[in-house]
Amino acid sequence: MTTRRVVVTGASSGIGEATARRFAADGWDVVAVARRAERLEALVADIGGTAVVADLTVQADVDALAARVEVLGGAQALVNNAGGAFGLASVEDGDAEDWRRMFDINVLGTKRVVQALLPILRRSIPEGGAATIVGVTSIAGHVAYVGGGGYNAAKFAERALFEVLRLELNGEPIRVIEVAPGMVHTEEFSLVRFGGDQDRADAVYEDVPDPLSADDVAEAIVHATSLPPHVNLDLITIKPVAQAAPYRLAKGPLRVAE
Repeated sequence: MTTRRVVVTGASSGIGEATARRFAADGWDVVAVARRAERLEALVADIGGTAVVADLTVQADVDALAARVEVLGGAQALVNNAGGAFGLASVEDGDAEDWRRMFDINVLGTKRVVQALLPILRRSIPEGGAATIVGVTSIAGHVAYVGGGGYNAAKFAERALFEVLRLELNGEPIRVIEVAPGMVHTEEFSLVRFGGDQDRADAVYEDVPDPLSADDVAEAIVHATSLPPHVNLDLITIKPVAQAAPYRLAKGPLRVAE
């Protein structure tokens, strides 16, 4: 395999789109995966590569994705970015359907994609090289916070999935990298979480000095994937300087203490 190819899920917006663009700029052939065909087609028209429309909660779509990657000639890297949060309610008041949706895309969707593409990644490893699996989780998978119940639970589970996968693949030339972002200001994450309430979504970032951009996270993903094949960055936690923890966030300009 002479072409470096990466599969990026959730590539229609936010971190996924930024990651696809970064890889393409670095000379990778990108397989961009998401549910929204128009956004994907616009992306690949701009950066090249292949658009695959797929709902990762549907096994048949994941199987079709794997078949397409196989026909293209395999892939050396997989970025599991698709995911999302729904609601900010307490455990007591939260909607069980929101929890089910979060587990389905963040955990089961990731499991489906890894299971389907892992054999292809193995066959695509170049002599002396390695395959790379990146999981974009969240600091919500490491630190609990009030109102985070469902999302915390899903991301803790996704984090465990990648930690177990790394143990299971020990001895093979396959890297498993977890990237856990903190506050990232994207066009859709909070908007989706709050059911389309733009004012509530905007309030999340109000007066926060320099939250991360999607491109900040994409740069970390591409950097970790591009390191020599014997180097594995097990966990990359990336937060804005203004964020010490999910529940500890500076507002207003950062100032040196007097």
